[in-house]
Amino acid sequence: MRISRRRFLAGLGAAGAAIGADAFGLEATRVVVSRHDIPVPSLPPALDGLRIAQITDVHLPGNRLAAGAALEHVRSIKPEIVVLNGDMTESAEAADQVKEFAANARGTLATVAVLGNWEYRAGFVGPLARSAYSATDVDLLVNRCKVLDIEGVSLALVGLDDMLMGAPDLASARRGIPSGALEIWLIHEPAFADQVPPASIPRPLMLLAGHTHGGQIRIPFLPPLKPIGAGRFLEGWYRNTFAPLYVSRGVGTTEIPARFRCPAELPIFTFRRS
Repeated sequence: MRISRRRFLAGLGAAGAAIGADAFGLEATRVVVSRHDIPVPSLPPALDGLRIAQITDVHLPGNRLAAGAALEHVRSIKPEIVVLNGDMTESAEAADQVKEFAANARGTLATVAVLGNWEYRAGFVGPLARSAYSATDVDLLVNRCKVLDIEGVSLALVGLDDMLMGAPDLASARRGIPSGALEIWLIHEPAFADQVPPASIPRPLMLLAGHTHGGQIRIPFLPPLKPIGAGRFLEGWYRNTFAPLYVSRGVGTTEIPARFRCPAELPIFTFRRS
Protein backbone atom coordinates (compact mmCIF):
# COMPACT_ATOMS: atom_id res chain seq x y z
CA MET A 1 0.00 0.00 0.00
CA ARG A 2 1.38 3.38 -0.98
CA ILE A 3 1.44 6.11 1.66
CA SER A 4 1.01 9.69 0.53
CA ARG A 5 3.56 12.31 1.51
CA ARG A 6 0.92 14.08 3.59
CA ARG A 7 0.04 10.93 5.51
CA PHE A 8 3.74 10.14 6.01
CA LEU A 9 4.46 13.62 7.41
CA ALA A 10 1.36 13.44 9.59
CA GLY A 11 2.52 10.12 11.01
CA LEU A 12 6.02 11.48 11.53
CA GLY A 13 4.58 14.48 13.35
CA ALA A 14 2.42 12.29 15.55
CA ALA A 15 5.41 10.13 16.46
CA GLY A 16 7.43 13.24 17.26
CA ALA A 17 4.62 14.57 19.44
CA ALA A 18 4.41 11.28 21.31
CA ILE A 19 8.18 11.22 21.88
CA GLY A 20 8.09 14.85 23.02
CA ALA A 21 5.23 14.16 25.43
CA ASP A 22 7.19 11.27 26.89
CA ALA A 23 10.49 13.16 27.11
CA PHE A 24 9.14 16.43 28.52
CA GLY A 25 6.27 14.90 30.48
CA LEU A 26 6.36 11.34 31.77
CA GLU A 27 10.10 10.64 31.82
CA ALA A 28 10.97 14.10 33.14
CA THR A 29 8.71 13.71 36.18
CA ARG A 30 8.69 10.02 37.17
CA VAL A 31 11.36 8.54 39.42
CA VAL A 32 12.22 4.84 39.28
CA VAL A 33 13.39 3.05 42.43
CA SER A 34 16.35 0.77 41.72
CA ARG A 35 17.29 -1.74 44.42
CA HIS A 36 20.77 -3.11 45.00
CA ASP A 37 21.91 -5.73 47.49
CA ILE A 38 25.47 -5.16 48.72
CA PRO A 39 26.98 -8.48 49.85
CA VAL A 40 29.73 -7.94 52.45
CA PRO A 41 31.79 -10.83 53.80
CA SER A 42 31.69 -10.98 57.61
CA LEU A 43 29.28 -8.04 57.78
CA PRO A 44 28.40 -7.38 61.43
CA PRO A 45 24.83 -8.49 62.15
CA ALA A 46 23.92 -4.93 63.21
CA LEU A 47 24.38 -3.77 59.59
CA ASP A 48 22.64 -6.69 57.90
CA GLY A 49 19.63 -5.20 56.10
CA LEU A 50 20.66 -1.56 56.57
CA ARG A 51 19.43 0.57 53.65
CA ILE A 52 20.88 3.70 52.07
CA ALA A 53 18.90 5.94 49.70
CA GLN A 54 20.92 8.05 47.27
CA ILE A 55 19.33 11.29 46.04
CA THR A 56 21.36 13.30 43.58
CA ASP A 57 21.00 16.02 40.92
CA VAL A 58 17.59 17.36 41.91
CA HIS A 59 18.43 20.81 40.44
CA LEU A 60 15.94 22.91 42.37
CA PRO A 61 14.03 25.20 41.95
CA GLY A 62 12.98 23.25 38.84
CA ASN A 63 12.00 19.58 38.76
CA ARG A 64 9.41 19.99 41.52
CA LEU A 65 7.31 17.03 40.34
CA ALA A 66 10.30 14.70 40.17
CA ALA A 67 11.53 15.97 43.55
CA GLY A 68 8.12 15.25 45.06
CA ALA A 69 8.11 11.76 43.57
CA ALA A 70 11.53 11.05 45.10
CA LEU A 71 10.32 12.20 48.52
CA GLU A 72 7.24 9.98 48.26
CA HIS A 73 9.53 6.99 47.69
CA VAL A 74 11.67 7.94 50.70
CA ARG A 75 8.63 8.31 52.93
CA SER A 76 7.35 4.92 51.80
CA ILE A 77 10.65 3.02 52.07
CA LYS A 78 11.95 4.69 55.29
CA PRO A 79 15.66 3.99 54.67
CA GLU A 80 18.06 4.17 57.59
CA ILE A 81 20.42 6.57 55.77
CA VAL A 82 19.73 9.17 53.09
CA VAL A 83 22.57 10.66 51.05
CA LEU A 84 22.07 13.95 49.18
CA ASN A 85 24.79 13.54 46.56
CA GLY A 86 25.19 17.09 45.20
CA ASP A 87 23.61 19.44 42.64
CA MET A 88 20.55 19.84 44.80
CA THR A 89 20.05 23.39 43.51
CA GLU A 90 20.98 25.66 40.61
CA SER A 91 20.20 28.88 42.49
CA ALA A 92 21.14 30.36 45.85
CA GLU A 93 17.63 31.84 45.91
CA ALA A 94 16.29 28.29 46.17
CA ALA A 95 17.77 27.83 49.66
CA ASP A 96 14.28 27.56 51.16
CA GLN A 97 13.34 24.84 48.67
CA VAL A 98 16.53 22.95 49.55
CA LYS A 99 15.68 23.20 53.25
CA GLU A 100 12.15 21.98 52.61
CA PHE A 101 13.41 19.07 50.52
CA ALA A 102 16.11 18.12 53.03
CA ALA A 103 13.62 18.29 55.90
CA ASN A 104 11.51 15.64 54.16
CA ALA A 105 14.34 13.46 52.85
CA ARG A 106 14.94 11.81 56.18
CA GLY A 107 16.88 8.70 57.05
CA THR A 108 15.82 7.08 60.30
CA LEU A 109 19.47 7.13 61.47
CA ALA A 110 21.10 9.92 59.46
CA THR A 111 20.82 12.26 56.49
CA VAL A 112 24.01 13.70 54.99
CA ALA A 113 24.83 15.91 52.00
CA VAL A 114 27.79 16.75 49.78
CA LEU A 115 28.26 19.59 47.31
CA GLY A 116 28.22 19.41 43.52
CA ASN A 117 29.45 21.75 40.82
CA TRP A 118 26.08 23.51 40.54
CA GLU A 119 26.12 24.53 44.21
CA TYR A 120 29.43 26.26 43.51
CA ARG A 121 28.12 27.89 40.34
CA ALA A 122 25.06 29.16 42.21
CA GLY A 123 26.96 30.33 45.29
CA PHE A 124 25.16 27.81 47.50
CA VAL A 125 28.31 27.00 49.46
CA GLY A 126 29.99 28.04 52.70
CA PRO A 127 27.80 29.54 55.45
CA LEU A 128 24.69 29.61 53.23
CA ALA A 129 24.82 25.86 52.53
CA ARG A 130 25.80 24.98 56.09
CA SER A 131 22.96 27.09 57.48
CA ALA A 132 20.38 25.58 55.13
CA TYR A 133 21.34 22.02 55.96
CA SER A 134 21.94 22.45 59.68
CA ALA A 135 18.46 23.98 60.01
CA THR A 136 17.04 20.60 59.02
CA ASP A 137 19.55 18.49 60.99
CA VAL A 138 21.38 17.36 57.84
CA ASP A 139 25.16 16.96 58.06
CA LEU A 140 26.94 18.76 55.20
CA LEU A 141 30.14 16.81 54.60
CA VAL A 142 32.77 18.86 52.77
CA ASN A 143 35.97 16.86 53.27
CA ARG A 144 34.45 15.61 56.50
CA CYS A 145 32.96 12.38 57.73
CA LYS A 146 30.08 11.35 59.93
CA VAL A 147 30.66 8.21 61.96
CA LEU A 148 27.55 6.32 63.00
CA ASP A 149 27.60 3.91 65.92
CA ILE A 150 25.10 1.17 65.11
CA GLU A 151 24.89 -1.28 67.98
CA GLY A 152 28.62 -0.94 68.56
CA VAL A 153 29.58 -1.05 64.86
CA SER A 154 31.19 2.05 63.32
CA LEU A 155 29.98 3.08 59.86
CA ALA A 156 31.72 6.15 58.39
CA LEU A 157 30.06 8.28 55.71
CA VAL A 158 32.98 10.08 54.06
CA GLY A 159 31.95 13.22 52.16
CA LEU A 160 34.35 14.74 49.62
CA ASP A 161 34.31 18.25 48.18
CA ASP A 162 33.24 18.79 44.58
CA MET A 163 35.96 17.71 42.15
CA LEU A 164 35.42 20.37 39.48
CA MET A 165 35.05 23.52 41.54
CA GLY A 166 36.19 22.47 44.99
CA ALA A 167 39.16 20.51 46.33
CA PRO A 168 38.55 16.90 47.42
CA ASP A 169 40.85 15.97 50.30
CA LEU A 170 40.65 12.34 51.37
CA ALA A 171 43.04 12.74 54.27
CA SER A 172 40.91 15.48 55.81
CA ALA A 173 37.66 13.69 54.97
CA ARG A 174 38.78 10.50 56.72
CA ARG A 175 40.18 12.21 59.81
CA GLY A 176 38.69 10.80 62.99
CA ILE A 177 37.52 7.48 61.57
CA PRO A 178 38.08 4.79 64.19
CA SER A 179 40.14 1.75 63.37
CA GLY A 180 38.09 -1.05 61.86
CA ALA A 181 35.20 1.18 60.78
CA LEU A 182 33.39 0.39 57.56
CA GLU A 183 33.44 3.28 55.08
CA ILE A 184 31.21 4.63 52.30
CA TRP A 185 32.62 7.47 50.19
CA LEU A 186 30.45 10.16 48.67
CA ILE A 187 31.45 12.52 45.85
CA HIS A 188 29.48 14.23 43.12
CA GLU A 189 31.62 13.50 40.04
CA PRO A 190 32.43 9.84 39.30
CA ALA A 191 35.73 10.61 37.52
CA PHE A 192 37.24 10.88 41.00
CA ALA A 193 37.17 7.09 41.19
CA ASP A 194 40.02 6.89 38.68
CA GLN A 195 42.18 9.36 40.61
CA VAL A 196 42.61 7.43 43.86
CA PRO A 197 45.78 5.31 44.14
CA PRO A 198 44.37 1.80 44.72
CA ALA A 199 46.66 0.87 47.61
CA SER A 200 46.93 4.25 49.32
CA ILE A 201 44.20 3.82 51.93
CA PRO A 202 41.68 1.23 53.15
CA ARG A 203 39.06 0.33 50.58
CA PRO A 204 35.53 1.60 51.23
CA LEU A 205 32.52 -0.68 50.83
CA MET A 206 31.46 1.49 47.88
CA LEU A 207 31.70 4.94 46.34
CA LEU A 208 28.51 6.81 45.40
CA ALA A 209 28.40 9.50 42.71
CA GLY A 210 25.96 11.26 40.39
CA HIS A 211 26.55 14.20 38.02
CA THR A 212 26.07 12.41 34.70
CA HIS A 213 22.23 12.22 34.71
CA GLY A 214 22.86 8.93 32.87
CA GLY A 215 23.08 11.02 29.70
CA GLN A 216 19.55 12.40 30.34
CA ILE A 217 18.53 12.28 26.65
CA ARG A 218 19.63 8.99 25.07
CA ILE A 219 19.09 9.18 21.32
CA PRO A 220 19.38 5.76 19.64
CA PHE A 221 22.60 5.11 17.68
CA LEU A 222 24.27 8.25 19.11
CA PRO A 223 26.70 8.26 22.04
CA PRO A 224 25.24 9.81 25.20
CA LEU A 225 26.36 13.30 26.13
CA LYS A 226 28.34 13.41 29.36
CA PRO A 227 29.46 16.45 31.35
CA ILE A 228 33.05 17.22 32.30
CA GLY A 229 33.82 15.23 35.41
CA ALA A 230 32.01 12.10 34.22
CA GLY A 231 35.20 10.52 32.95
CA ARG A 232 34.56 7.07 31.50
CA PHE A 233 31.44 6.60 33.63
CA LEU A 234 27.80 6.99 32.66
CA GLU A 235 25.43 5.13 35.00
CA GLY A 236 25.10 2.09 37.20
CA TRP A 237 27.75 -0.16 38.70
CA TYR A 238 31.45 -0.16 37.90
CA ARG A 239 33.54 -2.93 39.42
CA ASN A 240 36.85 -2.18 37.70
CA THR A 241 37.60 0.73 40.03
CA PHE A 242 39.53 0.76 43.32
CA ALA A 243 36.21 0.09 45.07
CA PRO A 244 32.72 -0.63 43.70
CA LEU A 245 31.33 2.59 42.22
CA TYR A 246 27.68 3.39 41.62
CA VAL A 247 26.70 6.32 39.38
CA SER A 248 23.06 7.37 39.76
CA ARG A 249 21.05 8.87 36.90
CA GLY A 250 19.74 11.39 39.42
CA VAL A 251 16.31 12.87 40.05
CA GLY A 252 16.11 16.10 38.06
CA THR A 253 17.11 17.50 34.69
CA THR A 254 19.37 20.38 33.76
CA GLU A 255 19.59 22.71 30.75
CA ILE A 256 16.79 20.87 28.89
CA PRO A 257 13.79 19.90 31.08
CA ALA A 258 13.45 16.48 29.45
CA ARG A 259 14.58 12.88 29.68
CA PHE A 260 14.45 10.29 26.94
CA ARG A 261 15.20 6.58 27.38
CA CYS A 262 16.82 7.54 30.68
CA PRO A 263 14.35 7.73 33.59
CA ALA A 264 15.19 9.49 36.83
CA GLU A 265 16.38 7.21 39.58
CA LEU A 266 16.33 6.73 43.34
CA PRO A 267 18.79 3.92 44.19
CA ILE A 268 18.31 1.96 47.40
CA PHE A 269 21.33 -0.03 48.64
CA THR A 270 20.83 -2.82 51.17
CA PHE A 271 23.74 -4.42 53.01
CA ARG A 272 23.63 -8.22 53.15
CA ARG A 273 25.87 -10.57 55.07
CA SER A 274 27.64 -12.99 52.73
